[in-house]
Amino acid sequence: MPLEKRFEPLAARPGHLIAAAAMARPPQLPASLPLRTACRIVRQMVAEMVLLFGDRVMLRRDRRRIACHVRQIAMYVCHVALRISMSDIGDAFGRDRTTVSHACHVVEDRRDDPAFDEFVGAVERIVTAVFGLSEVAAHE
Repeated sequence: MPLEKRFEPLAARPGHLIAAAAMARPPQLPASLPLRTACRIVRQMVAEMVLLFGDRVMLRRDRRRIACHVRQIAMYVCHVALRISMSDIGDAFGRDRTTVSHACHVVEDRRDDPAFDEFVGAVERIVTAVFGLSEVAAHE
């Protein structure tokens, strides 16, 4: 089995020029949690929230489209709230980084709708709470 990428905790390295900047960054997810697992957790959380609040957020009832929207929102939240790179998110979801970029643009465009914006904001808050990141640090 190939090596999975994992979240690396930030630690200052002696003699490193950016050691001070690294120490100022917010805490990262646990190093023992693979990226793929974190992304799957986020996707499952989004799917559960869509089942709870889908009538107010999702206008389309097509099951395949809902699955695409769930994946797009999960990709967006992984990138924005958890600060995972688009390439790593693409690897975790089995997609290309350009697909992740497109998903982020689609979700960002849909945030003009107040109900959708409230939904995505709630997902971001829950994800940051679950993974132990502060909300302020996640949106810097």
